[in-house]
Amino acid sequence: MKESILDVLLYLFEHYISEDADLVRDRDSLQNGLLQAGFSPAEISKAFDWLDALADQRPVPGPARSDGPTRVYFGPELDKLDVDCRGFLLFLEQHGILDAQQRELVLDRAMALDQDELDLDDLKWVVLMVLFNQPGSEAAYAWMETQMFADEPEPVH
Repeated sequence: MKESILDVLLYLFEHYISEDADLVRDRDSLQNGLLQAGFSPAEISKAFDWLDALADQRPVPGPARSDGPTRVYFGPELDKLDVDCRGFLLFLEQHGILDAQQRELVLDRAMALDQDELDLDDLKWVVLMVLFNQPGSEAAYAWMETQMFADEPEPVH
């Protein structure tokens, strides 16, 4: 099986991070758990690098604006993110789930994945992981989590 960074991240998120956000685990125990789950050391290392980059790029808190300029996608972004993904990011920004800095962080982390293309479900996971890592984004994270796990997503009002 060819696993990707996203597979490792999803496994970490589902089995360790989201279960107990206050649980502090050292990298060695997490790595051992991932090795036992069947992930390769190279992919585990890439996933930890991805998470380190996410932690290093926390946006500076400021007033959230939904009336800013429109984001124009180019080259590799257009190749990796289809129209559904780009539309979803616009939707999240227009409805105050993501601000412009968080959107850019989501884009940065999506582009850092080792996949040629991301589908909407993959992008939603990236958004969820970014929001989980953002102080003050608890309500947006809760809304996003509801959208991912509900049978029928609720509209944003």
